[in-house]
Amino acid sequence: MSLRGAKPNEIIFTGSATESNCLALKGIALARQSGHIIISSIEHACIIEAAKWLEKQGFEITRLKVDKHGLVDLNDVKKAIKKNTILVSIMHANNEIGTIQPIKEIGEIIRKKSEILNSTFAKTSVGRQKSKIYFHIDASQSFGKISIDVNKMNIDLLTASSHKMYGPKGAACLFIREGIKIEPILLGGGHEKGLRSSTVNIPAIIGFSEAIKICQKEMFIENKRLSKLRDKLIKGILNKIPDSYLNGHLTKRLPNNVNFWFSGIEGESIVIQLDLLGIATSTGSACSSEKLEPSHVLLAIGLEHHQAHGSLRLSLGRWTTEKDIDYVLKILPGVIKNLRKISPFK
Repeated sequence: MSLRGAKPNEIIFTGSATESNCLALKGIALARQSGHIIISSIEHACIIEAAKWLEKQGFEITRLKVDKHGLVDLNDVKKAIKKNTILVSIMHANNEIGTIQPIKEIGEIIRKKSEILNSTFAKTSVGRQKSKIYFHIDASQSFGKISIDVNKMNIDLLTASSHKMYGPKGAACLFIREGIKIEPILLGGGHEKGLRSSTVNIPAIIGFSEAIKICQKEMFIENKRLSKLRDKLIKGILNKIPDSYLNGHLTKRLPNNVNFWFSGIEGESIVIQLDLLGIATSTGSACSSEKLEPSHVLLAIGLEHHQAHGSLRLSLGRWTTEKDIDYVLKILPGVIKNLRKISPFK
């Protein structure tokens, strides 16, 4: 297994990205015992819930806002860092809208602020240990799709997931830079250097490793191919369907992600109709929720509740062809038109 810039002893295996993310946040927090943590408002639910739990334990949490494209403002990052900040956790690429954050620049800000704070602290305090601000990224959606270098991007901890890159379920990893103290959240036999007790899932890890090798070999060509198909899909939908709007950044997005909202219509209805026509999609609506609450990500980028409920996400992959894109562009306009005719949102 290879992660550019990482040493073999800096990788530990877990059972899922959720576990890796929780270990990163809780592990750093429990090791430091108190302090301030920064996350963004569009993180995955496991980061958001872990932050809520830590807040109840007395940790201070700052949730950074994002702009209409889903991007964190670098100035907001600078302003949010305090003397007692211990960790910044920002998702590399969002799972719903595909927006890619300026991770390298965020990492540089954190490093510089950490150095300044420690320099100031050294002048005012004697005999007390320096306290570094760590930077964690959730790369579950980006790892294997776009290039990542933990050193060049100033990353201290990184989460990656096997099944997001065609590997088996039940395997994930957490990169922890050498020298970082972290408390385990699973206790027992002391597996994974004492950081993750539990019998290691060897078959899944081997599959994860092979998936990484394949993705690394094909990444450049596949990225270019998918980006071309993605852009054709975006352009086609915006041109063919009136009152359609792209969610996320036009260019700073994953090559395999497209997300729209359509006025006057409910996303779940679109998903059902497309499914009947052989097109698998998803919506920002929390269809399984009793309250049917819209996506927190779409609300964070400024959509109203009814707009967020009218969202549609289309994911591209290794077996997506231009013929598939043409079929979607042929079918989707008619589906939207027919659903708008009977929509109660008119």
